[in-house]
Amino acid sequence: MRAPAPAAAGRAIADPDRVASLNIAGVGRVCLWQGGSLWIGRSGRRTAPHSHHAIQVSLAIDEEGGSFFLGVPGAKAIARPAAIVMPHRRHEFDGRGGSVAQVFVEPETALGRRLRRLFPGDGVQAVPLEGIADEVRALGAAFRRAERDAALARAGMRVVEKLAGTAPVPDPVSSRIETVIARLSQTGGAPMSLAEAAALVHLSPSRFRHLFVAETGTTFRAYALWVRIQHAIVAMMAGRSWTDAAHAAGFADSAHLNRTFRRMFGISPNMLVRGP
Repeated sequence: MRAPAPAAAGRAIADPDRVASLNIAGVGRVCLWQGGSLWIGRSGRRTAPHSHHAIQVSLAIDEEGGSFFLGVPGAKAIARPAAIVMPHRRHEFDGRGGSVAQVFVEPETALGRRLRRLFPGDGVQAVPLEGIADEVRALGAAFRRAERDAALARAGMRVVEKLAGTAPVPDPVSSRIETVIARLSQTGGAPMSLAEAAALVHLSPSRFRHLFVAETGTTFRAYALWVRIQHAIVAMMAGRSWTDAAHAAGFADSAHLNRTFRRMFGISPNMLVRGP
């Protein structure tokens, strides 16, 4: 994964010590790069059950350690300092008011494919801290120092890169799918139809549709929606209104954005506030 030039979060700053008493899910930062993102800060409310396309690596980053609850609906949540959730798996998260980092890695990337081989299965699993403890501490320290977004993103990436190791990438995606994924990321979430994507890589729409599902595990439409929702939340936290952010990312209106965000993250987008 190449070094990121992430978009930054940013409008309002709330006192992190008041998070638990406010109707917000977290105060922190969001850094986005092609193939992944970092959401880091002080947690607030418990999420509703939700699922999304990415592999989620959750980390407690308080200076004294800490833990969070992460589990699947209907099962007893377990307190953990680090855990991983596989793509499209419904889960609930409760940061218990602590500082946490969520590193999202798209499963079709080289890093994502290594993580899936290392953590087989489709549920929530504990992550051993022994091999990544130094990287997790460095990430937490960078957040407490209010490092720039690019530095935070690099620290988050170092954690998952160390976790995934350097084994050869199993079954990498084809150059055609890589081209489409890169274009979606580069256009900032602007809508692209399946026919436009197929034409970009000189395939028929039906052939492209089949190839995309086979190589990414999701439909082109669902993947494009995942990209758009991330660009929308970064725009919102940078100070744009819900309506402007929704339209910029191709949503019909802010209500459509809100419904999609709740389904993918278990909270409303206005429950996230930028921190220092």
